[in-house]
Amino acid sequence: MSGLSKGIRKVEVALRWDPSPSGQPPTDLDLVAATYTAGDMHGTPAYVVHFDSRSPDGTIYLNRDSTDGQGFGWDEVMTLELGRLDGRYARVLVGAVIQQRNGHRTFVDVLNPGLRIREGYSVLAQDDFGGILGATAATVAEFVRDEDGNWVFRPGLKGFDDDPADFVRTMGGAHPS
Repeated sequence: MSGLSKGIRKVEVALRWDPSPSGQPPTDLDLVAATYTAGDMHGTPAYVVHFDSRSPDGTIYLNRDSTDGQGFGWDEVMTLELGRLDGRYARVLVGAVIQQRNGHRTFVDVLNPGLRIREGYSVLAQDDFGGILGATAATVAEFVRDEDGNWVFRPGLKGFDDDPADFVRTMGGAHPS
C-alpha cells in the first residue's frame, strides 16, 4: 500500500507572538525556508525564502509578515507547495529567527510564542518554543524526499544562537544522529 501514498504536498507553517509591552521595542520573528539539492543536502542552500523573497518557481512564499506581533491569529505564515517543487530538490528546512535590531533577544524574551505546522486541516506539529528558550533562532520543520520521491515531514525544534544572516548559513548543516 505504500506505493499509493502521495506524501506531503502542500504545507502551511505559522508563527504567532504577542506584541512587546508598551514602551519596549517591537519583537519581530521571521520564517525562513532553505532548499537543498540531492547532491548537497546539508551544505549550501540552493536558495532561501524569507520576508524579502519567494522561491524562483513560486512554490514557497510568505503569506503574512508581521514586524511586531500585532493583530489577531497567526502573525507570520509561509506556504510550501512541496508537490510542485522540482525533483532536483531533496530537502527543505524551515526556521524561525528573532530579528536582533533592538539588542540580543532569545525566545524567553518573546511573549507567548507559538508554532503550528499543518497540511490542509491536519496539524502536523505545534510548539511554544519552551524547549529552546535561550535560542535566537530555530529550525522548526524538515521535509525530505523518500526513496519514492514523496515528501516526508520530520518534526523537531533545534535551537541556534546566531544572528539572522549566520542562521541561514548554518541551519542546514549535518545534525548529529
